[in-house]
Amino acid sequence: MPQNSNLTYVLGNEMVEKNMYGITALPIFSDEAISFLELLSKKILSDEESKKFPDVVTFGFWCRKSSVQKMAQPYKDNTCSLGRRIVFHIAPSNVAVNFAYSCVAALLAGNASIIRLPSKSFRQVDIICRIFKQVIAEQPNMEGYFLFVRYGHDKAINDKYSFICDTRVIWGGDNTIDELRKSPMKARANEITFADRHSFTIIGADKYLETENKDRIAQDFFNDTYLTDQNACTSPRIVIWVGDNISQAKNIFWQKLYDYAKRKYELQPVQAVDKITNLYKMAAELNIDIKMVDTEDNLITRVEVSALLDTLMDYKMNSGFFMEYIATDIKEVIPLCNSRCQTVSYYGINAECIKNVVTEYRPQGVDRIVPLGRTMDFSLIWDGYDLIRTMSRVVGNE
Repeated sequence: MPQNSNLTYVLGNEMVEKNMYGITALPIFSDEAISFLELLSKKILSDEESKKFPDVVTFGFWCRKSSVQKMAQPYKDNTCSLGRRIVFHIAPSNVAVNFAYSCVAALLAGNASIIRLPSKSFRQVDIICRIFKQVIAEQPNMEGYFLFVRYGHDKAINDKYSFICDTRVIWGGDNTIDELRKSPMKARANEITFADRHSFTIIGADKYLETENKDRIAQDFFNDTYLTDQNACTSPRIVIWVGDNISQAKNIFWQKLYDYAKRKYELQPVQAVDKITNLYKMAAELNIDIKMVDTEDNLITRVEVSALLDTLMDYKMNSGFFMEYIATDIKEVIPLCNSRCQTVSYYGINAECIKNVVTEYRPQGVDRIVPLGRTMDFSLIWDGYDLIRTMSRVVGNE
């Protein structure tokens, strides 16, 4: 099989691709998968270069044997579940480590993976691919289960991998989904799509003021937002404040975040311009009061809004662009909880309060309710999909 000139094999090669046509599915949470991930985790966590990237280290911890065994507990009753066989993943271009989580989810579901890696260059991707190669060298029986490739917008390649796969997983937003759906799949193949989503956070001002570890909260919020430049669907775009001493809490919270971001994040001039342009667009098009808060520089852009509209997230921006709203009742967030809403994070309030609002109003959105600092934590249930069950099949009897 000649290599397409637009295609680069990063992990695996033409022979691995050819042999994948006859690959055998594994049981869910197979011994082979757990053994592979245990070694992968150990190598990541001991690798000096990996330690420079918190998202790579987090992935390494997630793959630990004890972690995987805990993940397996809800599936203990699935005594005879096998992978669907081949999963074709389209990784998002703007989140470095997402492809690795998607691959591991497919492996735990018993599948081989063909992964189109992010088009953007990330050192984290290079590190993980390097360590995958090291593990495969020590466990060659798993070589046929991984094919990592890079290519541009090439429908012929999309067609080929879409037609041989048994499940297609598309991370990357609405336009990417529309484009991939032009490539047909087999009649029994299924598809998991992760469309454009948004997220927000709710902070209880009074509890925030009581805590002694405000620096840690700033770091957690930074990890939720700046680590991915707010490009992840999980990244909060709006901060909702509740409580009594909101003004004091806001001043401290944003100053703490600024102090941390100043050391960890470099804002490019074009990003600053884009943020201001987006602010002007909001002011021109939205029929609500909008106020930009004066800050030391453009590292953090804060935009106070007088109402929460269901269209407000159409103006979401990255690079440290945050809308703010003061709520007298948590129920006021319902307009944000449309079908595009993925994650609600919180600090200083009871998660049950948010769950009660979702239960009462039953909005189309809100798939996750997690503590501030945990929005990036990957789970085998994502965007409402149970990835293990969706990427496997049950072999039953009458």
